[in-house]
Amino acid sequence: MVLRITHYGEPVLRQRGATVEKFDAALGAFVRDMFETMVAGEGIGLAAQQVDRAVRVFVVDLQGRTAEADPVLFDGKPIPPALLFPLAVINPEVEYTTRETKAVDEGCLSFPDLRGAVTRPFAIRMRYQDLQGQPHVLETSGLFARVIQHEYDHVEGVLFIDRMDAKRLAEIDGELRALKKQTQLALKAGKSIAK
Repeated sequence: MVLRITHYGEPVLRQRGATVEKFDAALGAFVRDMFETMVAGEGIGLAAQQVDRAVRVFVVDLQGRTAEADPVLFDGKPIPPALLFPLAVINPEVEYTTRETKAVDEGCLSFPDLRGAVTRPFAIRMRYQDLQGQPHVLETSGLFARVIQHEYDHVEGVLFIDRMDAKRLAEIDGELRALKKQTQLALKAGKSIAK
């Protein structure tokens, strides 16, 4: 089922996600809905806050873009990145494994049609659980690391505009204000915000 994507101005986007403690059929169904929603929105990552749930869950799928994905260490072993997708991430903790950073244009399904340069560390290590609650450690860099960091920020209640280049943020300030106002008006009116 395709879920409604929350938009900038909805409080849930600023909420740090609660730890998932039950690894059950309901969690599996929620993650399937998240994947459907991400695909419908033509995204490559989606966090629970973006579908109005403040929990530590996100999904990533770079299928078809694995040529852009750097090598991966999964539980200490090198594997082709394509083997991980689609990837469901539960209760992530991310650490940066390099001081090297790179600025790249990012977008977000919760900010329709808005993009801007965000500087992020190039490589990361992530500890997380899978849908069965099994722990894993994933190390990667490049696009995969960037998507993980973007979605991890969401489960921490941080938005990509918080990390955006100041000049670009100033350029889109009017659009951000308009989006937030539109979202808040829709919420006050009790109307569904468009997907």
